[in-house]
Amino acid sequence: MEFTVFTEPQQGFSYDDQLAFALSAERHGFDAFFRSDHYMRMGAGDPLPGPTDAWTTLAGLARETTRIRLGTLVSSATHRMPAVLAIQVAQVDAMSSGRVEFGLGTGWFEQEHRAYGIPFPARRFTILEEQLAIITGLWQTPVGETFSFQGEHYTLTDSPALPKPVQDRVPVIVGGNGPRRTPAIAARFATEFNIGFQPESAVAERIAVVRAACETIGRDPASLKFSVAMTTFAGRTDAEVARRAEAVGRAADDVDDGASIVGSADAIAEKVDRLRDLGVDRVHFQLLDLRDLDHLEYVGAEVLPLLRE
Repeated sequence: MEFTVFTEPQQGFSYDDQLAFALSAERHGFDAFFRSDHYMRMGAGDPLPGPTDAWTTLAGLARETTRIRLGTLVSSATHRMPAVLAIQVAQVDAMSSGRVEFGLGTGWFEQEHRAYGIPFPARRFTILEEQLAIITGLWQTPVGETFSFQGEHYTLTDSPALPKPVQDRVPVIVGGNGPRRTPAIAARFATEFNIGFQPESAVAERIAVVRAACETIGRDPASLKFSVAMTTFAGRTDAEVARRAEAVGRAADDVDDGASIVGSADAIAEKVDRLRDLGVDRVHFQLLDLRDLDHLEYVGAEVLPLLRE
């Protein structure tokens, strides 16, 4: 089983905050550092210092880390043209010596699109599907051959399909709660399906639906990794957990909702054991306060050893 940290830098954190967090995650044995891809804070609070671009940030982290994998949960298909995004991700993969993971979703935060003049079309699943076809197609085209694509939203003609990522296959993460199209898209393109912020009963249901979608197209469901992302509030005492919840605007009484990871190392280990039994291969611990390095250290130093036993 794998364990990552998942961050939301648009909530008020600089590149330096993210660098310190990623370096600490690397020291404490986490498998990967993931960040969201947003340009605007969600909810009330101080918006400073303002947003950081996901792939610009990951390019910097690629040069300042050595082992930890780096990726997005998830990039928005509305934010970038697919061929340009393919180049960006391949370049960051080269800069990291092959440590990139690529999450892509439809995009959902309409307010940030209006604020920054980014088009927000009503029908976004077709855009997502075409982007995944283009990006993976560009990466998989043999060197010396060209790639063309004709779709509803994008047309590529005789692209040289360069540069290539360092990895033979960049991990592609798709997630969501849609009952039909999302599982079908994941079955076609993904190496990992992510289930975000859901109780254990819903996790089991989503895994079953996506496995069925794989079988429908003749794909072995065992070839697809399943992950969960859950907001995490860890601590040695209830007071420590409550303080961390309140620091990010959450009421202490509301965080233990079944869709979060809450409590001491032993409580978290029990939760992860149940997720493992459901078929989860990877847990993304969403840690919302990037300045609380003690929180990250507690999970890394006291929780991870229990999970890896």
